[in-house]
Amino acid sequence: MVSPGIIADADSKSLSLLVPFLLFLLITATSVTGDSLDSDSQVLLSFKSHLESWNPTEPGMYNEWETGKQEVCQWPGITCTPEGSRVTGINLRDSTISGPLFSNFSSLTQLTFLDLSSNTIGGSIPDDLSRCHNLKHLNLSHNIIGGELSLSSGGLSNLEVLDLSVNKISGDVRSTFPTLCNSLVVANLSTNNFSGRIDDIFNECRYLKHVDLRYNRFSGEIWAGFRRLVQFSVSGNRLSRNISASMFRGNCNLQVLDLSGNEFVGEFPGQVSNCQNLNVLDLWGNKFTGNIPGEIGSISSLRGLHLGNNMFSRDIPETLLNLSNLVYLDLSRNNFGGELQEIFGRFTQVKYLVLYGNSYVGGIYSSNILTLPNLSRLDLSYNNFSGRLPPQVSQSLTFLILAFNNFSGDIPYEYGNMRGLQGLDLSSNRLTGSIPASFGKLRSLLWLMLANNSLSGEIPREIGNCSSLLWLNVANNQLSGRFHPELTNMGSNPTPTFEVNRRKRDYIVAGSGECLVMKRWIPAEFPPFIFGLESLAKRSCRSLWEHVRKGKCIFPVCPPGSVVGPLDISGYLQLSGNKLSGEVPASISQMKKLSMLHLGFNEFEGKLPVEIGELPLVFLNLTRNKFSGQIPQEIGNIYNLQNLDLSYNNFSGNFPTSLNELNEMSKFNISYNPLIYGVIPSRGQLATFGKESFLGNPLLQFPSFFIQSGNNNNTSSGEGDNNGREEEEDDEAAIDMLAFCWSTVLFYVVALIGILVLVYLDCPWCRPWLGLVDAFMASLKRMLFSNRYSSVIKEKT
Repeated sequence: MVSPGIIADADSKSLSLLVPFLLFLLITATSVTGDSLDSDSQVLLSFKSHLESWNPTEPGMYNEWETGKQEVCQWPGITCTPEGSRVTGINLRDSTISGPLFSNFSSLTQLTFLDLSSNTIGGSIPDDLSRCHNLKHLNLSHNIIGGELSLSSGGLSNLEVLDLSVNKISGDVRSTFPTLCNSLVVANLSTNNFSGRIDDIFNECRYLKHVDLRYNRFSGEIWAGFRRLVQFSVSGNRLSRNISASMFRGNCNLQVLDLSGNEFVGEFPGQVSNCQNLNVLDLWGNKFTGNIPGEIGSISSLRGLHLGNNMFSRDIPETLLNLSNLVYLDLSRNNFGGELQEIFGRFTQVKYLVLYGNSYVGGIYSSNILTLPNLSRLDLSYNNFSGRLPPQVSQSLTFLILAFNNFSGDIPYEYGNMRGLQGLDLSSNRLTGSIPASFGKLRSLLWLMLANNSLSGEIPREIGNCSSLLWLNVANNQLSGRFHPELTNMGSNPTPTFEVNRRKRDYIVAGSGECLVMKRWIPAEFPPFIFGLESLAKRSCRSLWEHVRKGKCIFPVCPPGSVVGPLDISGYLQLSGNKLSGEVPASISQMKKLSMLHLGFNEFEGKLPVEIGELPLVFLNLTRNKFSGQIPQEIGNIYNLQNLDLSYNNFSGNFPTSLNELNEMSKFNISYNPLIYGVIPSRGQLATFGKESFLGNPLLQFPSFFIQSGNNNNTSSGEGDNNGREEEEDDEAAIDMLAFCWSTVLFYVVALIGILVLVYLDCPWCRPWLGLVDAFMASLKRMLFSNRYSSVIKEKT
C-alpha cells in the first residue's frame, strides 16, 4: 500500500512537469495561430491603415486590400507561396507612398521579397526590418529615407539583394556589412550621404557580384578585392591614393569598373588587362598621370573606354586600335594641345568620339577624323581650332559638336546633306555669312545651336521643314529680316526621330560630356529645366540625356487654360540679340510644344498676336523691341507662365488685369511702356512684384503700398542704412521720371501749339482736334500728380 505522502510527492512532481508542458502547448498554439494566412492578412491590413493615415488623398493599389473582396493572395502587389498558405512578397513600387516606413514587417514571417522603391518614404529604417529573417530581396531605392543604416543585428542573413540607392541615408557602413554578407549578391548604396572607409567591408561577402557605391562621401583607399566582382562602381566619392597592380592579380571577373570622379593619383596599372571580360573601364575625372596603358588594347571585349579629365600623356598607344568592339572613346580634357593626333583617324570601329577641352589647334584634316565610317557622335568643342569649317564630314554623324572654337567664314551648305543629323552645335565661334537653306532637309534635327557668332541675313524659311527641330538657338548674331510664318512649322512632328532613338540598342549610349552639352543646350533661365539644371551632375546627366534624346516626358507642360498639365517635351525658340524686324505671325499658335520664346533685343514691331495665348509657355521675353498696341488679354490664359518680360516696348491701351491670374509667375517686367494706362491690382500675383517691374509707366495707377514704400520713417535701430538706400533709389527714380515727364510735356506742348496754329489758320478739318486738347491736359495732370513719384518730383524741382 502506497502511503499518502508518496502519492502527494508523485502528484507534486507530475504537476511540476505538467505546467511547463501546458505552457509549451499554449505558446506553440499561439505561434501556429500567428503564422497563418489569416495573421498575414491582419498585418497587411495594419500596413494599409498605416499607409492611408499618411496618404489620405492619393491612395495606391493597396486601397483594394479588403478581406471580403478577394483572397489575400490576389490582392494587388501581394505574392504568396505556391499553395497559397503564406504571404511571401510585397511590391508597392511607384505607388505614391509617403510617410515613415511601416515597422511590423517582421510579423510576416515568410516574407522574402519587399519592394517599396520609387515613392517618397521618409524617416529612417526601423529595427524591425532586421528581424525579417527570411527576407532575400529588399528594395527601398528612390525615396527620401534618412538617418543612419541600422541593419546590423544579424537577422538578415538570407538577404541576397539590397538596394537603398537614391535616398538620404548617412553615416558609416562598416558595422553593417559583415553581418549582411552571408548570402549577399547585389549591394546598391549609390546616391546617398554615406561616409567613412570601404577598404575592408566586403571581405567576407563570398557571393557578392555587384557593388554600386556611386555618389556618396566615402574616403580613404579603395577595396582591394573588387576584381572578383562582376560590377564595381565607386564614381563620385572622395577615394584617393594609387590603384595598385596587385589589385588585378589572379582571376578577374569584372565586366564594369567605374572609378570616375574621385581623387586617384599616379599611373594606372596595365595589369587591368587580366580582366578579359571587361566591357566598360571608366577612369574619368581623376588625377591619373603617365602613359595610357598599352595593355588595355588586349581586352577584346572592351566597348567603353573613358579616360577624360585626367593628366595622361598625349601619346595614344597603337594597341588600342586592336579593340575591335570599342564603341565609346573619351579622351577629353587631358590638355593634349598641338595637332589632333593622327591615330584618331584610324579608330574606324568607334561610334562616339569625345575630345573636347584639349587645346587642340589643328589636325582636323590631316587626322582624317571627319571621315570615320561609323562615327555617330563627334565632340571637338572647347578647343582652339581655327579657319573655315570643314565641308566634308561623315554622313553617319548624328551629333556634330564644334562649339567654343575659333572657326570663321561661312557654314558649309553640305551640312544640310547629313540626313540622320540630330544635333548640330556651332555656337560661340566667329562664323559669318547666312544660315544655309539646305538645313531645311534635316528632318531628324532636334537641336540647332548657332548662338554667339556673327551670322547675318534672314532665318531661312526652309527651317520650317525641320519637323523634329524642337530646340533652336540663334541668339546674339546679326540676323535680320522677318519672322517668316513658315518657321512656325518647325518641331511639328519629332516623334519619328524619337522612335529611331528608342529602337536603338547601343550597349553604350552615353558617357562623359552630357553635362557640358545639357547645360549649354538648355538655357539657365528656362523654367521647365531649372530643376534639372540645379541637380545636373554626372549622376543625372546620362539619364537626363537619354530621356530627352528619346523624347521621354520629364517636364510638365500646361496647355492654355489648364492649371496642371501633362508631362511633355518642352521646346524653345531663342532669337534674342539680333536685328530681326516685322510682326510676329499669328501662325505661331501652331508651335504647341513651345515652352520658351525669347525674342528680346530685336526690332520686332506691330501688335503682338492674340494667338500667343494658345501656347504652353513658361517663359516669354519680348524686351527691347518696338511692339505696339494693347497687350493681349489672352496671355492671362497661360496659367503656367513663370517669366514674363514685356519691358522697353511701345505697348499702349488699358493694362490687362488678366495677368493677375498668372499665379505661377515669379518674374515680371512691364517697365518703360509709357502709353499703358489703367490700375495695377492691389491683390493677387501682380501685387507681389516690386516697383522695379513697373518703372517708366506714368499713366499706370499703383496700389497704395507702392506709393507708401520707401516713405516709412522707421526710427528703429539698424535701419538707417536701409532708409538711406531707399532714398537713393527714390532719387534715381525721381530723376528718371523727371526727365521722362519733361520730355512728355514738351511733346504735348508742341502738339498743342501745332493744333492752335492750324485752328488760327481756320483749317476746317482741324477743328475736331480741339477735343484732344482737353485729353492732353488731363493726361498730363494725371501723369504728374497721380503716381508715387509726384511728391518726390516736386521736392527735387
